[in-house]
Amino acid sequence: MKILLTAVNAKYIHSNLAVYSIRANAREYRDQIELGEYTINQYVEDILQDIYKKKPDLIAFSCYIWNIRQIRELVRELKKVLPNVPIWLGGPESSYDAKGLLEKYPEVTGILVGEGEESFYELCKFYDGKIESLADIKGIAYRENGEVVVKPYTLVSDLSSLKFAYEDFEDFEHKIIYYESSRGCPFSCSYCLSSIDKSVRFRDLELVKKELQIFIDAKVPQVKFVDRTFNCKPSHAMEIWTYLMEHDNGVTNFHFEVAADLITEEELALFARMRKGLIQLEIGVQSTNEETICEIRRKMNFEKVAELVTKVREMGNIHQHLDLIAGLPEENYESFAKSFDDVFALRPEQLQLGFLKVLKGSYMYENRKSYGLVYRSEPPYEVLSTNWVSYDEMIRLKGIEQMVELYYNSHQYDRTLEAVLEGETSAFGFFESLADDYRSKGYHLVNHSRKEKYYILKEFLDRRCPEQSEHYWELLKEEFNSREVRKIK
Repeated sequence: MKILLTAVNAKYIHSNLAVYSIRANAREYRDQIELGEYTINQYVEDILQDIYKKKPDLIAFSCYIWNIRQIRELVRELKKVLPNVPIWLGGPESSYDAKGLLEKYPEVTGILVGEGEESFYELCKFYDGKIESLADIKGIAYRENGEVVVKPYTLVSDLSSLKFAYEDFEDFEHKIIYYESSRGCPFSCSYCLSSIDKSVRFRDLELVKKELQIFIDAKVPQVKFVDRTFNCKPSHAMEIWTYLMEHDNGVTNFHFEVAADLITEEELALFARMRKGLIQLEIGVQSTNEETICEIRRKMNFEKVAELVTKVREMGNIHQHLDLIAGLPEENYESFAKSFDDVFALRPEQLQLGFLKVLKGSYMYENRKSYGLVYRSEPPYEVLSTNWVSYDEMIRLKGIEQMVELYYNSHQYDRTLEAVLEGETSAFGFFESLADDYRSKGYHLVNHSRKEKYYILKEFLDRRCPEQSEHYWELLKEEFNSREVRKIK
């Protein structure tokens, strides 16, 4: 039996931890499983041909909001060219609407509902004839006598029982590796599917250290922890961070998603001793509006977040990535502007301006009508308007997001922006004006060279700050010329 576990990643540099973990934990079927990793930027026809040529006896797809469109199309076409091959789906974008997907897509044989390692192993045994009926398998949805049967959502009770997902790193030379030391989340944020599973489970720390050492010895460039709130258990986080510092190879970077207001003084002291670039932190602020924070059932003390982010920034050795979400309940355009200014004032290395995704299975989805959530019908189900923000305003926020990405997060204009923003009362107001100007000229419809982007910013500053235009142009030239062989004069 030849089994194909298929991942369609958002980018080439990404990998899919789920399919690697499922393969590693398939026990006696491990050697019968092949992985097929593709990207959403590939043509469906090319992926279809590649899967067909592999001639699998069983196909399973890992489904997320970024790839479900391609997978829907693929399963329909695959059933035409491989009509007798069972096709199974798994992952969050299939788990929470298993019944609906099976009713809509007769090409799909069944769906893994929940965490897949144990149920997929049972599925392999079924197709190997060692289990008589699908009814004997937990955590799946399938058809029986024309009706959809959905078995209860499954969780791996002992995370330490799972085998290490990776075997070698030859295929990861230019990719990010993902790793988990815990599953679940103690918080109940209404927009997040992790809030459904509040039973946080931790992998044994000695096992974690052994596995991290494999990454360290292999000198992989970057390891991203997928733990939803890595530091929710301080002793767990502290022991891992200490181990990484004591076994640092001088190369590998480790990425963590943390709650900044949970960072302890002991952890700060440890951070101060780390090599620059050893770790980086992603911090989901989402909003600084207290009414919004309360409504989305999130716990956060922004004053403490600001204090701790500032302390870490002043150390100068840890990259910080702060997130905001537009479209949350109780957050209007003016309120979001304040949230933006509050977070921008902390000067994170990256400021991610994201937009609410109304995910099936989340508390936000259940309350979509009362919040007036209008969102895209197709994945990623991004919000278009709410009771508090109109679509016109959402379009403006999209423009601001683009300017932040081009001119702040790129770090190509740092000195110029700092000089400009000294004379601004609101960073949001500055990027808002820049975005309006950029879009009014149709620049957002064209891909620009690096040189053109400098000139676009120069033209805007000439109009906005004519008395300082020569000074800003000198700064821009210095920043451009420090990166380019062909200089601007």
